[in-house]
Amino acid sequence: MSTFPEKPLIGFAHVAYRFGERFRLRGTGLPFVTFETHEALAEGIGALDVLVVSGLWRNDLAPAAKKLRFIQSISAGVDQYDRAVLAAHGIRLASAQGANARAVSDHAMALILALFRRLPEARDNQARRFWRGMIGDLSRREDELGGKTLLVVGLGRIGGRLARLARAFEMTVLGIRGNPAAGGEGADEVHGLEALPLLLPRADVVALTCPLTPQTTGLIGADAFARIKPGAILVNVARGKVVDTAALIAALGEGRLAAAALDVTDPEPLPPDSPLWSMPNVLITPHTGGETRAYEDNVIDLLLENIGRLQRGEPRLRNEVV
Repeated sequence: MSTFPEKPLIGFAHVAYRFGERFRLRGTGLPFVTFETHEALAEGIGALDVLVVSGLWRNDLAPAAKKLRFIQSISAGVDQYDRAVLAAHGIRLASAQGANARAVSDHAMALILALFRRLPEARDNQARRFWRGMIGDLSRREDELGGKTLLVVGLGRIGGRLARLARAFEMTVLGIRGNPAAGGEGADEVHGLEALPLLLPRADVVALTCPLTPQTTGLIGADAFARIKPGAILVNVARGKVVDTAALIAALGEGRLAAAALDVTDPEPLPPDSPLWSMPNVLITPHTGGETRAYEDNVIDLLLENIGRLQRGEPRLRNEVV
């Protein structure tokens, strides 16, 4: 018999998301409170049975969380949580993996299209009220995706959907995933991470959709940029630390890399004095790839499923981490 509370007190902690409003519409009858600052969360955490949180979490909150049994992370990434600390305090953790898979893969595809169709340049010209004429220089023209090769590093939910979108644009898709035997997810070829050096020279577009792990930290550095196909573009919707920022700036400045679209940076937020802001071949979005009007509801679906599993005494959570 499970000892998880029948009506756990849930805390929603985020500076912007409207979880309380969306949760009230579910009519579950479960009590909840909301927090918009770390200080408010620290003051109220002792009463909570369940916490829905991401950026407001600090591992030093765990000792004060006397009743806390479960954290439903708002984010797919969970590197902000010390798993040993949670386990020591008997706190379960599940990620929100998959909650924004559609949004992030849509965003990655939009960034690829924006660079190939030179949309940032068009927007800049619009702001200047400048009507650009026909271009004779082939290297400065818009391009098309059909026949190009996309390398997806991280063929999970997000990368797999991106692969399927790219195939619809008649691209050839090469995929990298931790376990290549798990399947292609829409890719034409699937390889392990060790194949990256051999695949980089083949790709017109390199899209990073992988989690941040010890193996992927600094994965795209000077060596990778030396191997990358001249004139390729880089799209990062993973984590900023997957890319060596100094090596990226050098590759862009030298023209080795034609362009980069970055939804994530290292550090983040990107400092005002970073050269990336003013580089004409860089498109930056402020970590908004996962933003979607459906996000709160997607996370609440995961939350309610996991609360149900805990109440039934099931051993596994959906997207279980701890």
